[in-house]
Order: sequence, then structure tokens, then C-alpha cells
Amino acid sequence: MDAKTDRLVRKLRLRHLELLVALADTPTMRGAAARLHLSQPAISKMLGEIEGCFGDRLFERGHQGIHANALGRAAVYRARAVLHELVRATEDVDALRDGVAAVLRVGAPSVTATVPAAIIRLRERLPGAAVHVREGRVHELFRRLLDGELDCVFAAVTPELLSGDTLPLLRPEVLLGDELCVMASSSNRQAARRGLRWADLRGAPWVVPPKETLVRQAFMTAFLNDGATPPEPVVEVMSSVTIGTVLRMDPSLLCAVRLEQAIDEIARGGVRRVAVAPAMGLPSFGLYTRSGRADPPAVLREFAEAVRQVGERLASRRRPR
Repeated sequence: MDAKTDRLVRKLRLRHLELLVALADTPTMRGAAARLHLSQPAISKMLGEIEGCFGDRLFERGHQGIHANALGRAAVYRARAVLHELVRATEDVDALRDGVAAVLRVGAPSVTATVPAAIIRLRERLPGAAVHVREGRVHELFRRLLDGELDCVFAAVTPELLSGDTLPLLRPEVLLGDELCVMASSSNRQAARRGLRWADLRGAPWVVPPKETLVRQAFMTAFLNDGATPPEPVVEVMSSVTIGTVLRMDPSLLCAVRLEQAIDEIARGGVRRVAVAPAMGLPSFGLYTRSGRADPPAVLREFAEAVRQVGERLASRRRPR
């Protein structure tokens, strides 16, 4: 530890970290005071102590309230992560006291073939491990990861993440390729044809996600690249459960989804993958952790290895027969 860090450790208290987060979430001295049940003079004194420890101004005061500057945002980000790590530490100790060997908190989309299989493989290696899965949208999962609420996130990086300032804060542990997949009912005769191209399916009734999704954009690009106008869907839906249901109920339908999500639906039976050329790639799925984190715990390393092995196994089944 260098001298400056040593000074921070000796001078800063957890209450200081709470104040940093409170001022970021409630950008007024009055709001922060109410949240921490302290007086405004006490809040002002604590903020002065914090800025004295860091040796610079972290918040700008004005008529509109108090707002973190670039230095303050960096401090708030770390403070939030430290506080969440303490919450996780309390939960882990309680779990260990109850006989759990390790706790892993994973963020993932609601439908994925890789994560369930990786969890089972992890449990085979570490029978005493407990896995808490939190589902949600990609940007929300990554926010929870950076805040310290999650240990890792399995997801595909979106254009918003690529163009924002979040990506440098993430570290990919495992990357798995993905591509656009066409599914149909097992009784759909067109699905059994060989040598299909995207243009051949222009007149089919399609089930696809909304236009703002990567899958829909890749779907449209696939037809354009093949010299055909992208068809308008007869059903527009996000839910993989709904997609599987309508395909089984109406054999005439085709749908476009991520292959990562299709594998699980195909395994349930009643639907199959349709071979369409050329393949249309999608951003890779990956297991992400926070960059700059100390050596990851054994349960996280084991889970990353399980994701890698499951991904390799699933890759061998990805091409339609």
C-alpha cells in the first residue's frame, strides 16, 4: 500500500463512503442528510473530510444542488462497489455458517442454454456451492455488476455498451460465438429443404423481435445482403417462450432468434433449426467480471471454466444437420 492509500484507509470511515453514494443518488445536502439521518452541518463537515483525504474537490456546489465532478464520479463508483462488497461479505459469511461452501451471483438473460448447463457442471465440481441467478436487461445487469451486486454477467455486448464508457470497466473471462438462427416447427416441410438462402424465405410468415433489437437488425441485414427486401413479420415478440409456443401451434411460421437461445428451445422438442445460408453472425456472448478486481474467488474461476467447457460442447451442435 502506498502512503496515500494508507492515509485513506486510516482516515476514511464507512460512513464517508455512504455519504459519497448518498450525494450521488440524492444530489442535495438536505437529501443526503435525511437519507443518513444526520444534520446538514454534519454532512458538510464529513464531505470536507472526504475531499481532504483525496486531496481535491470531488463535488461542485451550485444553485441546482451538489454534483459529482469527474474525480467525484470515480470515487462514488468505488465507494458503491465497496459497500456492496460488504453486503455480499455478510451474506457469504451467513451462508458459510449454514454449510454452503461458496456463493456465486450471476447475471444472465432469461433464456440461455449455456448458463444452466454451466451451473450443473459447477455443482458437480463444487457440490457445496450456491448460485444466485439474477435475470434482466443487459445494461441493468452490467450496472449491478459494476455496483458490486453481482460477481459476473453472462451476456452479449450491445451497441449501447460499445459506444458508452462502461466497456473499459468490464473484463471478459470467456467469449463464445453466436449467430442468427432460423427455427420452425418440426412438421414444417420447408424447414427440411436443403440449400436454402435468405431470399428463398422472403415470402414466409415470420416471427421476429422488435426493430430495436440486434436480432431483428441482423435479420434485416441477412435479407439485404442476399438481394431481397426484408419481410415484415406477422408476429413481433421478444419472449422465447411465446416464440416456441406459436411455432408449435402454427407449423407454417418461421422465426429468427439468437442461436444461444434457440438451442434450449430445440432441446424441448417440436421445433427444429432451419439451415439457411450464408450464416449471419451476432456479437459474441461472454462471461464478464469487473476489471481491476483482485484475484477472483475459486467459485468464479470454476464457473468461468464451466462456461468455457459448455460453450465448446454446444458449439459442436450448432450447425444444423
